[in-house]
Amino acid sequence: MHEIIEILTNNHQTIATMESCTGGALASYITNYSGSSRVLKFSAVTYSNEYKIKMGVDPKIIEQYTVYSQETADAMAEAISDYAQSDYGIGITGKFNEEDPANRYGDNAQIYIAIYIKEEKTHRHYQMQADAHLSRAENKQMVIDYIVSKLEELLVNKKV
Repeated sequence: MHEIIEILTNNHQTIATMESCTGGALASYITNYSGSSRVLKFSAVTYSNEYKIKMGVDPKIIEQYTVYSQETADAMAEAISDYAQSDYGIGITGKFNEEDPANRYGDNAQIYIAIYIKEEKTHRHYQMQADAHLSRAENKQMVIDYIVSKLEELLVNKKV
């Protein structure tokens, strides 16, 4: 994470997150590192559909694809980048091995992640499965570790 913060700082770039199933764990992780205040512009935990929509996700996307979809993660990433006027937006949605009575559709163990790159107006898409043998906290950490590895590929290693 140190390298990511250093690269973003040197490039005068910022990041913002809209998290659902991870409940702010990514923002918390980022702020564990010195210099994070220069790069993390804003973070929102939008656990409900209502607040995803209030933060800029088009309700038609949720209606058409469900809240647990790559399309919703993309919309979350772009909406938070627009809201915070950040260079990168990260959207995370999914379920950690349990049914959601408010949103019955979607795999109960699928996590959808999007990184929006404002300069390119593009999204990087990622999916992963929650592990039924891990606790919620362990699954959250697994998602955070995965996202950090993807940010390293994008920023440090310059992989597309």
